[in-house]
Amino acid sequence: MDYDVIVIGGGPAGLAAAKSAADNGAKTLLIEREAALGGILKQCIHDGFGVTRYGEKLAGPEYAYREVRKLRSSRAEVSLLTFVTRIEKLDPGFAVTVVKPEGVFTYKSGKLILATGCRERTSKQVSIHGTNPTGVMTAGQCQYYINIMGLMPVRKCVILGSGDIGLIMARRITLEGGEVEGVYEAKSAPSGLARNIAQCLTDFSIPLHLSHTVTRVFGVDRLEAVEIAEVDAKMNPIEGTERIVKCDSLILSVGLIPENELAKTLGVPLSPVTKGPVVDQEFMTEIPGIYTCGNAMHVNDLADYVSESGEIAGKAAATTKEEKSGAVPVEIGAGFGYVVPEVVDFRKNVKDIIFYFRVKETLRNKMLRVYLDKEEILKRPFLTLRPPEMERLVLSLPRKGTVRFELEDMKK
Repeated sequence: MDYDVIVIGGGPAGLAAAKSAADNGAKTLLIEREAALGGILKQCIHDGFGVTRYGEKLAGPEYAYREVRKLRSSRAEVSLLTFVTRIEKLDPGFAVTVVKPEGVFTYKSGKLILATGCRERTSKQVSIHGTNPTGVMTAGQCQYYINIMGLMPVRKCVILGSGDIGLIMARRITLEGGEVEGVYEAKSAPSGLARNIAQCLTDFSIPLHLSHTVTRVFGVDRLEAVEIAEVDAKMNPIEGTERIVKCDSLILSVGLIPENELAKTLGVPLSPVTKGPVVDQEFMTEIPGIYTCGNAMHVNDLADYVSESGEIAGKAAATTKEEKSGAVPVEIGAGFGYVVPEVVDFRKNVKDIIFYFRVKETLRNKMLRVYLDKEEILKRPFLTLRPPEMERLVLSLPRKGTVRFELEDMKK
């Protein structure tokens, strides 16, 4: 029952991490709480997955099938219907206690990879007042009802938030015969990818209302109506703009949060911006031997990049012998939301480091400059940068120093 690497989570990040660790010589165990591998991909029947990784558009289950098939070709072991109840730090390694149909077990491992994905914000986390009737659900819950259970939980709905899952469900509900009264977004710009705005709303004549939010719900047993109001620049409701919309469902697409309860119990430092662990270029956290990847690290746009980060974390967990020491923080200038990794450990490989970043607000005609101390090592123009669209770049660092990201106005 001893392993070199234990991966927790069987979505695209965990699948790639477990295969990568096993392929690099580590005795690997993948733990998944559900009855089947694939994570959220199992209910994402729309296409758009795999364009980067496989060079073609795949539905979520198709992408998951390919990743599961890859894993099954490796020597990694898989434990399904297995819930992690406790992780204890040993010297060295970790003890992972789980509950499964056969009973309670404790597995020991030298390294851990947390591939626990992310969760949706709920109505309580966005301060919607009123009762708690049936019909208020997250976009992911609605997706599960329709695509997995074959149930139609909506006749007429309002969607709060323009995140990608909400946009996709606006189209899905319409195709299934439901009515989407509108998509309401508190921010002044959409939160989803531009392609989803076009393909899910514009193509189906579903209205998008920016700078609007739901302030109250009505109903006892079942939702009967919602109150909608305009918001100001600080996203506070403007008095006198309220109106009532009758509907039987409120679908929430108000953001995703990396799932890091296990990381917290282990004392892993989390970023206040990404809500995921602070990591180096191999996606090791600030607790030696604990790695993370995918949406548990930061919320990604594409499953392709989730799998990519899993491969990096898996290989590192299997092959890295040194513990992190003296990591140098990555500095960011004005305009950035975040850059991952947040630190660089120059005792490790510094060639072809993959960085992911987002901006705080929509920016146009910007020049990205990356410096190593005062030496410019990369310059790249961007006509448009939007917060919903994560950017990716690859850097090689010729020597030890401080990496800094800057955005400047592009010269005409």
